Order: sequence, then C-alpha cells, then structure tokens
Amino acid sequence: MSSNPDNYLLWQQKRGKIVTSIGKWVGGDDVQVRQYSLLKDLFQNISYMQLQVLNATGKLVSPELGRWLENNFMVMSYPDARIWCNQVGAFAGTLKTSPTAATAAGCLAADSRVYGGSQTSEHAMHFIQQTLLKYKAGQSIEALVAAAPVKQGKPAIIGFARPVARTDERIVPHQQMTEALGFTKGEHMQLADLLADYMQHHYGMGINIGGYTAAFMSDQGFSPEEVYRIKNLCVASGVTACYQDQLTEPEHSFLPWRCDDIDYQGHAPRPLPV
Repeated sequence: MSSNPDNYLLWQQKRGKIVTSIGKWVGGDDVQVRQYSLLKDLFQNISYMQLQVLNATGKLVSPELGRWLENNFMVMSYPDARIWCNQVGAFAGTLKTSPTAATAAGCLAADSRVYGGSQTSEHAMHFIQQTLLKYKAGQSIEALVAAAPVKQGKPAIIGFARPVARTDERIVPHQQMTEALGFTKGEHMQLADLLADYMQHHYGMGINIGGYTAAFMSDQGFSPEEVYRIKNLCVASGVTACYQDQLTEPEHSFLPWRCDDIDYQGHAPRPLPV
C-alpha cells in the first residue's frame, strides 16, 4: 500500500462503492445515461452514433453530426484482408476464434499512430489545432510546412498523403456529404484546404481522410482526445468481415509462408558448440 495519506483517504471514501456521473441501470425501470433517461429521452429519438458520442464525450450531438460520423465510420473499415488490422481478423478466422476475439484483436492492431483512424485522428487534430494558432499568429503556409519533419525528401505531416495511393477516394464524397448536411467550413477546414493546396502543388501530396476528419471535428468543437474515444473501434466492421470470410477455410490457410519466402540475412548455418 502506498504511504501517501491522501491515497489512503481516497481509497477509504471509495471502499465498497462505485462513484460515477456516467450512468446507472435501475433494474426493471430505466437506465440513466448522464443526464438523460435512456428509455424515455433517447430510445427511438437518437441514433446509435449519437449515443456513442454521448457516452464517449458527454455531448449529445445533432442528428446531422451523428449521420456524418456514421458515414465516416463506413469508409474507415474496408472489407479488404490486405489491410493490416483486417489480416488479424482473417487469420483469427482460420484459427476459429470467436468473432469477439478476432474483432477486438484487429481493433487493437489498428490502435496506431500511422493508420487506423482513431489514434491517427487524435494526432492529426493536435497538428491542425496547433498549426491554426501558429497561422493566426502570422506564420505563412510555407513556413508551417517547412517546419515539419522530412521523410524521404517530403514533409511528413499527419493527415496528408497515403502510403499506397496519392489520391484519397474518400475526400470528395465527404465534401459532398458535409455540404449536404448543412455544415459550413470552419477555420480549421479552411486552413486544411490551404495546406492541401500547397502540399499538392509542391509535393504531389493531398489531404487524406484523417486530415479531413481532424479539421472537420476540430471545427465542431471536439478535442483530439474526445475523437480518439469516439473512433476507437472504427475499423471493427472490416475486421469482422475478413474474419467471417476466412472462418470456413482450413486452419492456418490464410497467407501461409514457406521457409524460402523469408529473406533471411542473419548468420549462415553453423554447427552447434559441443
């Protein structure tokens, strides 16, 4: 036990009871979700995505923003087993694991700073929000880009470019959806457009869906940490699809390798010491 007396007093206060403002199930009657009744206020009146945001952040967003996020989730989870997290789900399918184990493992594999849509959104939001402050303080787009780390001769800015294709097929549909749902461009999105134009002109690197989502959600008043919580399972659908696709295949039959598929560059074969 810690010797800190403050810890002891805190633990004594919480001993044997749960103190929370998140919610409460009243058996046979109702469920409290923050300040709302689940069955009287929310049930049939909001979407599941609106409830997801409420649980993750405490904010009850508009139906339009709930619809925007639901559509955004759709394009974060392609049913393609070439995608890293989906390979986990597909491999789990050939091992005959439970769908829960497969999908949870795939989502954990996507909890990455490089891809996946959840932690990447958090990092992209930190970038666009901090960069807006610098831009409003007088720094030029050229200077902002020049300050970024360089990788393979190009600025390594999270939210711009992709590892496989330069054009992100999700941007135009998102732009159309954003306008159709009645959203206007806020200052984060306006800055993202300026960065995208500069990056495209000088480096052939356009904005990707992570950068677009980061700018949009920043304009809606969300913090990076809130969006990370909202989107932490956004790849689940594609992982489950790839799990199901391989479920009836023979065990260990997903992407099997032979020994000579491995380019071993270590020590040559040698006798074991006696």
